[in-house]
Amino acid sequence: MTTAPTLVLSDGRPMPRLGLGTWPMDDRQARQAVGHALTLGYRLVDTAAGYGNEQGVGAAVAESGVPREELFVTTKLRGAQHGYDLALRGFEESRSRLGLDYVDLYLIHWPLPGHGLFVDTWKAFVRLREEGLARSIGVSNFTPGQIERVVEATGVWPAVNQVELHPGFPQGDLLAWQAGHGVATESWSPLGAGGKLLDDPAVTEVAAAHDRTPAQVVLRWHVQLGAVPIPKSADPGRMRHNLEVFDFELSPEEMARVSALGSGGGRLGGDPDHHVEL
Repeated sequence: MTTAPTLVLSDGRPMPRLGLGTWPMDDRQARQAVGHALTLGYRLVDTAAGYGNEQGVGAAVAESGVPREELFVTTKLRGAQHGYDLALRGFEESRSRLGLDYVDLYLIHWPLPGHGLFVDTWKAFVRLREEGLARSIGVSNFTPGQIERVVEATGVWPAVNQVELHPGFPQGDLLAWQAGHGVATESWSPLGAGGKLLDDPAVTEVAAAHDRTPAQVVLRWHVQLGAVPIPKSADPGRMRHNLEVFDFELSPEEMARVSALGSGGGRLGGDPDHHVEL
C-alpha cells in the first residue's frame, strides 16, 4: 500500500500531498471509488455539497476501517448558502451527510463576488474553525485580491486555495503569490480534460524517459510545483498509478517543457471574478 507524504499547512495541520477528487460521481459511484481509494492508501478525499455525493463519501469512510485521525476529508460550501448564518447551516448539513464529527478542511467553493457575501461567509468559517468543527478552513477559486479581502476583515488567512491548475493552465503567478503568503495550492482538474494534455509529446516523451504513464508525469509536475493534485478516478488501477508519483523526479528541463504547454492559456472552468454558479 502506498500513502502520500504530507505538507504542513499554515495552521500547523498536516495535509496529504495528493488526494482523490470525486466530481462528478453520484453517491453510489463515490462510495465505491472512495472505498477502493482508501484501501489503496489514499487519505485525502475531496467532495462538495454541490457534487451531491457527500453521503456516498461518508459511507465509504465509515466502512473503510481506516482510523479517523489518518483521514483528511474536504468538503465545500455551495454558493446558495453564502452569508454568515446560511454558511453555518450549510456546514451542518454537509457534516450530517458525511456522518462525521468534524471535517478536516472546509472551503468556500466559489467567491461569487456579484453576491458580495464571501467576507461574511469567511467569518462563519473562522467560527467553525474556532469551534473545532472544521479543523482547517480555506477557499476555492479565489483570486489574490479576494483572499486579501477576507484577511483584512478577519485577520485569518485561508490555509488552502483550491484552483484549476494543470499544464494547460499552469497559474504560475498565483502559485508564487500563494507560496509567498503561506497559502497551500490544491489543484482541481490536475490532468486537464479529454486526455489532450496526456497525448502531447511534451508529456509522452518525458513519460517514456522515466518509464511512467503520462498521468504520473503530470501529477509529479504538480507535486514539484508544490501543489496538491486531486485527480478523479473510479478505476482502481489508475488510482494506484496516480498515487505512485513520489519515487521519481522530473528534471528542471522536463518541468519547463511540461509547463510550456500553458503558454497559450487554457482555462477549462469558470473565471473567479465572473462565475455565478450556485
